[in-house]
Amino acid sequence: MTRLRLPFEWLVALRYLREGRLQTVLILAGVTGGVAVIIFLTTLITQLQASIVERTLGSQAHVVLRPPEEVNRTMLPPGETAAIVQPRAQRPRSVDQWEAVTRLAAGQPGVIAVSPVVSGAGFAIRGTTNKAIALLGVDAERYRRIVDMDRYMLRGRFAVAGTDTVIGIELAGDLGVTLGDKLRVTTAEGRDEVLTIVGVFDIGNRDLNRRWLFTTIKLAQSLLALPGGVSNIDLKVVDIFAADRVADRLRAQTGLTVDSWMQTNAQLLSALRNQSVSNSLIRSFVVVIVAVGIASVLVVSVVQKQREIGILRAMGASPGRIMTVFLLQGAIYGLVGSALGAGLADGLLHFFSNVYRNADGTRLFTADLDGALILRVCALAIVVGLLAAALPARRAARMDPVQAIKM
Repeated sequence: MTRLRLPFEWLVALRYLREGRLQTVLILAGVTGGVAVIIFLTTLITQLQASIVERTLGSQAHVVLRPPEEVNRTMLPPGETAAIVQPRAQRPRSVDQWEAVTRLAAGQPGVIAVSPVVSGAGFAIRGTTNKAIALLGVDAERYRRIVDMDRYMLRGRFAVAGTDTVIGIELAGDLGVTLGDKLRVTTAEGRDEVLTIVGVFDIGNRDLNRRWLFTTIKLAQSLLALPGGVSNIDLKVVDIFAADRVADRLRAQTGLTVDSWMQTNAQLLSALRNQSVSNSLIRSFVVVIVAVGIASVLVVSVVQKQREIGILRAMGASPGRIMTVFLLQGAIYGLVGSALGAGLADGLLHFFSNVYRNADGTRLFTADLDGALILRVCALAIVVGLLAAALPARRAARMDPVQAIKM
């Protein structure tokens, strides 16, 4: 039975690693910690950002089209200016030619759902109690493609027809109503209607739970004095971070007021970007620290093993083979350290996902590792190991055998 013999460079590299066990263990610990920190922080921040975006966008459209705001026009003789021009009160208005705009929006690249909405203010009345509400007239089938209302339903179903209505859990509690009960809705236009509750939702936002009341488009049009019109058109896009581009195109094509979630949630977007920048800075510092650690240990190894390197050169080892010995050590540090670091990161994610939870008891994040991320970080660790070993390897390869043996 023949024994498998390793190439010369591998034998020497592994021997040097065994001889400097303490140095090898310390550097492996540093690489392991660095890889674990990068994988753990990247996974954690990515999942938290995704959770924040999902919670924020779970109850709103990605892009909203509205009629342009009304402004006052002054009719003054030439050369005269008005001292004070009061802003004009904004009344409920319909999107001009909204059906054509809806078709145009649906045909935009990246748009996956479009829903016309009739919205306005009103009051919900039950006995002697009345609450201010936001009346939303929707086509239930089209609107659930924008906001997945089915997942938020606590009782009943998200289906509006005739005088049926769906309300939030907070509003139901304020009015003391439940499924099958009736309430009266009145608007500033002096119109009112008695509605029957067929569903109660909890969207995860108390303000929306207390204000939103869904009904049919036709009934909302009647209550808000918008016959045949809609007050806004909601859109959902494939890439949420491309919502601004979709909004810009529609603004230029329609002349309407078009807002994306990135504009209405500018502070949230800024916070997400700051998190990403912080994560990138941390990863950069960790990479530099790991590289410096590997380079410093290998430099010391070159100094300690000058006589051995000189003897190997005198025995016929080429500069290229000597250089390969130290490059292999850097690659081994990166490979073994990245494998151990991935395991440590997985353990940390499992531990902290069980410790930290949301207010409702659900996990703040999951311990799901991204295979592509692990491969990228492992490849980075190996490359860093090779680059860190390049300078010591070059120094060792350039040694003069005679001078090295004399020292």
